[in-house]
Amino acid sequence: MNNHHVFEELINITSKENVMVNEPLKNHTYTRLGGNADFLVTPETYEQVQLIVKLANREEIPFTLLGNGSNLIVKDGGIRGIIMNLNKLNDIRTTDTKITAQSGARIIDVSRAALDVKLTGLEFACGIPGSVGGALYMNAGAYGGEIKDVLESAIVVGPNGNLLTLRAEELDLEYRRSNIPDKGYIVLEGTFALKEGNYDEIKAVMDDLTFKRESKQPLEYPSCGSVFKRPPGYFAGKLIQDSGLQGTQIGGAQVSLKHAGFIVNKDNATAEEYISLIHHVQATVKEKFGVALEREVRIIGEDLE
Repeated sequence: MNNHHVFEELINITSKENVMVNEPLKNHTYTRLGGNADFLVTPETYEQVQLIVKLANREEIPFTLLGNGSNLIVKDGGIRGIIMNLNKLNDIRTTDTKITAQSGARIIDVSRAALDVKLTGLEFACGIPGSVGGALYMNAGAYGGEIKDVLESAIVVGPNGNLLTLRAEELDLEYRRSNIPDKGYIVLEGTFALKEGNYDEIKAVMDDLTFKRESKQPLEYPSCGSVFKRPPGYFAGKLIQDSGLQGTQIGGAQVSLKHAGFIVNKDNATAEEYISLIHHVQATVKEKFGVALEREVRIIGEDLE
């Protein structure tokens, strides 16, 4: 199937303004890294998501879901085929003590929506930059809370384009993982079961967590957030700090001086430099402390030729 034909098909499914060709992915990731996407498509309905998945299957076109790019490194060679971004599916609605949020909504905004209607349970998410879809994908968590604590159900598109409604238990949520990648699901929405609370108390917790995040995290530079999972019995940031790695730089990528668990794009880094620095940190920590740091951030795409 030629590229012109793919373009026409995608426009037929969505519309011209929702299909970008050879789009630099560094414009769509928090790290500001990444080569071009062959086709970046932004569907506006669940049916469009299903049709795009079916098109990719039928024509055997490589297919990648981007999320909002907050916990992701795209390599310098970019990504072939169809890349889907769900940021136009961002509706958040409340019914009694439940909030249903579409995949492209930011989990921060869901946390704020809960505060507005005096519901408690999502305070921990007030500083997580990811989308709802990404938060379910990796069972995102912070400050002692995680998605698993509050998720009731999800609507997903299966690998053959069918719509499924799943209970939270069916997603096998564990520390920073779910079965969503293994099963090839695309999250369309999640429903969170919360409890009635007191506005001032909920706000106080969120203000406190926001202060902690802003004082500790290097939000002034592009980054993918926390690079590594917490190794059992340790803290990744402390191990990296104790290995003397803070400030270490490869090209434009630097181990943050503010929080060693973060790698920042300080000066127009390439993905190759960023990934090299991740490997260097892993090798050094392994050598000094015998601990294997596991990546929390996803790396996708192709190297430059």
